[in-house]
Amino acid sequence: MINRKRFLSVVIALLVFLAVIPSFAQGVTEVKVWIAFTDYRLDWARERATEFNALYPQYNVVIEGYDNYEVLFSATNLAFEQGTNPAIVQYFEAATQDARDANFDGVPHFKPISEAFGDRTEINGLAVDLNNFVEPVANYYTLDGSFTSMPWNTSSAIMFSNQAIFDAAGIEIPTTWEEVEAACAVIMALESAPANCITWPNHGWFFEQALAQQGADFVNNGNGREARATETFIASDAAVSYVNWWKNLQDMGYYVYTGVQRDWGGTYNTFIAQDVAMLVYSSSDTTALTNDGADAGFTVTASYMPYNQETGYVGNLIGGASLWLANGLATEVEDGALTFLLFFTNAQNDASWHQVTGYVPVTNAGLELLQAEGWYDESPNSLVASEQLANSEQTSATTGAIVGAFPQIRNFVTQAIENILVNGADISEALTEAQTLSNEALSEYNLLND
Repeated sequence: MINRKRFLSVVIALLVFLAVIPSFAQGVTEVKVWIAFTDYRLDWARERATEFNALYPQYNVVIEGYDNYEVLFSATNLAFEQGTNPAIVQYFEAATQDARDANFDGVPHFKPISEAFGDRTEINGLAVDLNNFVEPVANYYTLDGSFTSMPWNTSSAIMFSNQAIFDAAGIEIPTTWEEVEAACAVIMALESAPANCITWPNHGWFFEQALAQQGADFVNNGNGREARATETFIASDAAVSYVNWWKNLQDMGYYVYTGVQRDWGGTYNTFIAQDVAMLVYSSSDTTALTNDGADAGFTVTASYMPYNQETGYVGNLIGGASLWLANGLATEVEDGALTFLLFFTNAQNDASWHQVTGYVPVTNAGLELLQAEGWYDESPNSLVASEQLANSEQTSATTGAIVGAFPQIRNFVTQAIENILVNGADISEALTEAQTLSNEALSEYNLLND
């Protein structure tokens, strides 16, 4: 026979236990972070999250990787519609205007981090100091007086050279377009000359870099920073000059086009195979290029991206991506996300991320730490991109364009250049057509988002 009194005490104890479980579960706040990496960079980010969760057990940061920025962008928009969005999302710099415009039923997807931090000087013991970011990076992500998002993986376009080939040719690494042509003439005359002299991906980012170097804006209204951009300058004099030089290099047998737009892997492999002497590329792969060159038996030397000697050097742009804070988060989730952003970009992590990848340090503290530890004495290639950005004038051109439909516009540019390189299309006509298509796409974008 069941003891009624004992049975009731067991039931009561069980009910109390079940009531306590949710309170324990609620004691840990989950912070979801979505990034556009699935390789060693995702591993690095997850390692930082594990460290963070150990230091701040009240939070559980979970990082999910996506194949690329475009896939992540689509997934994020859908998640906001379904109410399952993460707290932090990584968007590449070309999606900055899209991120600012993104909303669901009129509610913005994201909140500027300067607004989220407010006047707080610390969160969970971590100092808040947005002035610590290096100037070119801070300038890019500061719009309408607000710091939009937390900088993370930042790069610039620089050049990598096969030092053994230059030593054999007895010449210095070039700094201008004219010097590139002269260097290629000597290199291609060598008995052991490579198949071609130079390459880089047919990607809109390099086109934008060349315009910035010449002090030319990519879009109107102060490169989209004084007001919403409504017109592109794809067929400008600066653009024609750059593509004309590019095509001349190809005609002389110096530049080799892989035949594939945005071919990062193909151009990289061409350089490592020593089929070219020079590669203009993203500084984000400085570490990999330096190491892979050494494994292939040659020294890789990094230098600034060559510029148009006729205009002189104005400066280069940043590339890469930043981390955006979701709008409308519960207070505890937002505080956890902000705490993680501060931890994720502290001096130690900023320096580590740079060393592992080649992305430039985004904070002055990270840069100083690397200098103090002698990293740049050990790896001088790693300092080139930071120096190039530091030596750039801060103008609307070099700060970088903010424009809607940016990825689509880049596609019009790369298609025009491919038509020029492969099909012999007239440069001015091809760029004018790309400009017309881009302006139409931008007009449609602005009608939907203005």
